[in-house]
Amino acid sequence: MAQRDYYEILGVERTIDAGGLKSAYRKLAMQHHPDRNGGSEESVAMFKELSEAYSVLSDDDKRAAYDRYGHAGVNGGAGGGNPFGQGGGQGFHDINDIFSQVFGDAFGDAFGGRGGGRANHGPRRGSDLRYDMEITLEQAYQGTELEISVPTTMSCEPCDGSGAKAGSKPTICSTCGGAGRVRQANGFFQVERTCPRCGGSGEMISDPCPECRGQGQVRKTRRLSLKVPAGVDDGSRIRLTGEGEAGQRGGPRGDLYVFISVKTHELFERDNLDLLVTVPVPMTVAALGGSIDAPCLVSTSCDGACKQQVDVPAGSQTGKTVRIKGKGMPHLNGRTRGDLVVELFVETPSDLTARQKELLQELADSLGEKQTPRNTSFAGKAKRFWADVMGGETDGSKEDAA
Repeated sequence: MAQRDYYEILGVERTIDAGGLKSAYRKLAMQHHPDRNGGSEESVAMFKELSEAYSVLSDDDKRAAYDRYGHAGVNGGAGGGNPFGQGGGQGFHDINDIFSQVFGDAFGDAFGGRGGGRANHGPRRGSDLRYDMEITLEQAYQGTELEISVPTTMSCEPCDGSGAKAGSKPTICSTCGGAGRVRQANGFFQVERTCPRCGGSGEMISDPCPECRGQGQVRKTRRLSLKVPAGVDDGSRIRLTGEGEAGQRGGPRGDLYVFISVKTHELFERDNLDLLVTVPVPMTVAALGGSIDAPCLVSTSCDGACKQQVDVPAGSQTGKTVRIKGKGMPHLNGRTRGDLVVELFVETPSDLTARQKELLQELADSLGEKQTPRNTSFAGKAKRFWADVMGGETDGSKEDAA
């Protein structure tokens, strides 16, 4: 039976370059792969034909021979016989070798390819760890040094991390020959799986270490000293290199990442580098002007919590803010500081005596509307609003809404 032209099988011109050839094969191989077509005989035959054509045309020597002599030029290699045998050029062990080469090992393995090859017996880095820690705002302001306890894995000392009892060594797995994977024929394809005997390690421990039971690692709690720099914010992350899980087979340890959360403070609220605090102000001080004491965190002039004198301008209203430079949070680089922002809350006196009430009434009578401009403005807006709602009538009389 005559064989089809390889260029025709792949649907390409004879002048196509290597990149275009590979692209054409990728597209057709995905379309006709048996695993995508229920393993039908037609898809198996077509996929085999595609792979045979690509195995010849992707090899420069074989392609030159094919272009000159046709199928006769590649017999004994890819054409006319086993297309994956030992004849000339690179040669492939089976169809999935081509598939894995073109699509990558992981993609080829998904369709029954050869996968990642032999097991990795070299050193492996340990996993990273996460540790969540809560600190106070004062600790974030000053910086602090704390001791933390971290559950982690450590290399077993008696067996030096090998998992084998002292004086013995692991042996090569007889099932997979140290590859960590075994291959099984499945009709036209060969399927590769993790070795069931060694679990993919490629080694067997006949005499396990009694301390770690052959694992090479043990669980322990490590106590570490952690320096928290001044200025850390909620959500900050501190990396401790080499303080994570122990590596395998002599590999380096992973890293420890400490995630910082800052407790809510009863007085202060943080806004980037600024510290916000609300301070009550007596009505008389707000009206006449004066000074109040506002709390602040540590400064160069005091130890522990401090007081900061704040000047209150006469006529201050609730919500007015006074900014004190350099009394906020320090920047992590230590060169700058934020501000302390004091918000005033004017407090109305309560539990007045009869005489105090008389005095306040006299004050109210003497002030009139001129001393309360905001109230006067509000009253005018309110009258216009009521006039619009009531159709121009308020309290039984017509109001000019102009």
